[in-house]
Amino acid sequence: MDGCLRQAEVRPTVYTGLMEMQVLPKVKALRYILPLREGGSLPILAEADNGKKYVVKMRGAGQGVLSLVAEILSGEIARSLGLHVPELVLIDLDAAFGRNEPDAEIQDLFKKSVGWNVGMEFVPEATIFDAAAGDKATAEEASRTVWLDAFTMNVDRTPKNANLLRQKNCMWLIDHGASLYFHHDWPHASDKVGSKFTKSGEHILLRWATENDDAAQFAHEKLTVDELSRIVGLVPDEYLVSEAGEATVQERRAAYLDFFTARLDQSKSFVEEIARVRAEVL
Repeated sequence: MDGCLRQAEVRPTVYTGLMEMQVLPKVKALRYILPLREGGSLPILAEADNGKKYVVKMRGAGQGVLSLVAEILSGEIARSLGLHVPELVLIDLDAAFGRNEPDAEIQDLFKKSVGWNVGMEFVPEATIFDAAAGDKATAEEASRTVWLDAFTMNVDRTPKNANLLRQKNCMWLIDHGASLYFHHDWPHASDKVGSKFTKSGEHILLRWATENDDAAQFAHEKLTVDELSRIVGLVPDEYLVSEAGEATVQERRAAYLDFFTARLDQSKSFVEEIARVRAEVL
């Protein structure tokens, strides 16, 4: 997985009393560039006050803040597994942002998304991963990605919706908003812990995923309780506030951590499913 032009920056650290916690960088959106109509969530491209361009996923779109939570958690889990994910930031949209956009739908989306949204650093000179055009993945990155998507129950990353970018010799994982669907139904989330995740058979990288046992072992080594706790801690408090008030922010963080640790303990079920569907498909 060498050859990537850029790596994610080190997370800033804040101190609360005696506690040390990493946080996502915060930037302010200064210039609206254009809408990106390829995805259902209607992200936009914007320039921030740090001079970088970001693909912005907005809290007012689609599944709301839960899709932003999924972007952060699944994206950072991927990064922990040594996979390449563009830098994630929290990006502030003020009430005047994009006021000259003529599309009423997009203007309405801006109004619903004032405040902190999630930005993914724009990857220049990148193309959508296309196996039909000859794009390939290494056994290591394919196996780890297939494992990741089964772990996070990511229903995308199929030939119809690759959510992968190819930039010279680097493959970037993008758009994780459709993962972690268990958090749309917390009362039944525990039912999904041991899910085999049968959609692994549709994964765009399945043909190259020949090192699944190695990927599983690597994931167990990397995704310690401390590491998963760090990742869960990156989600802003305001994204975890329950509208119905059935859980506090602390309880919701604990619920995510409990789910991840339990799913890791029961990962044999989806690892075996990956091996089964790969044998059938290939």
